[in-house]
Amino acid sequence: MFDFTNKIAVVTGGARGIGKCIREAFEAAGATVCVIDLLDNDYFVGDLADRETLERFAAKVISDYGRVDFLIHNAAPQMCGLTEGSYEDFEYALRVGVTAPFYLTKLLSPYFSEGAAVVNISSSRDRMSQPETESYTAAKGGISALTHALAVTLAGKARVNSVSPGWIDNAYTVYEGPDATQQPAGRVGIPPDIANMVLYLCSDMAGFITGENICIDGGMTRLMIYHGDHGWELKK
Repeated sequence: MFDFTNKIAVVTGGARGIGKCIREAFEAAGATVCVIDLLDNDYFVGDLADRETLERFAAKVISDYGRVDFLIHNAAPQMCGLTEGSYEDFEYALRVGVTAPFYLTKLLSPYFSEGAAVVNISSSRDRMSQPETESYTAAKGGISALTHALAVTLAGKARVNSVSPGWIDNAYTVYEGPDATQQPAGRVGIPPDIANMVLYLCSDMAGFITGENICIDGGMTRLMIYHGDHGWELKK
């Protein structure tokens, strides 16, 4: 469906889960993918929260390829809450989830090819929450807002959009009962649900889309659930 032959894609957090699936989808479409992750991978291992690491990574990408066609900010910030989370925990989450996407875009944008695209991976938690998830939720809300700011700043140079995944099971577990039926699509999501949208947003088919946040959650955030609905009961 997509042909990204000779394209250069950068994917943060590309060693596992959604990021790995995005990487594999780009590679299957012919692109060369540069990954940065804390986990072992074949391109660059490093901590996105560290400024010097971002600078070294960007320098390597440009030294190796000289340009960037697609930039995917996927790396997930840590989750901590109001009760147990420290100042340092919260700050670190924002460095990974918001500061790193800003700074890496700044470093690489002078080398964007014509028709470049940036896709930020946010979360449906940018609009809904569970208790004790403040750091992750704040970071995802931040990258959603960063998306439309970058889209305006980079107008004419790159399109910038974000994707907000809902419940995505990286192990491809098949759920039944309330876990499935609380989502109008009737199932829990899997990584290709997100990867397919990322590739679409990077393709010419999405050439008139920029500054948008697309929520891919099987309709979960649209379904109102009360006590007794879809197998759910309130337990005190």
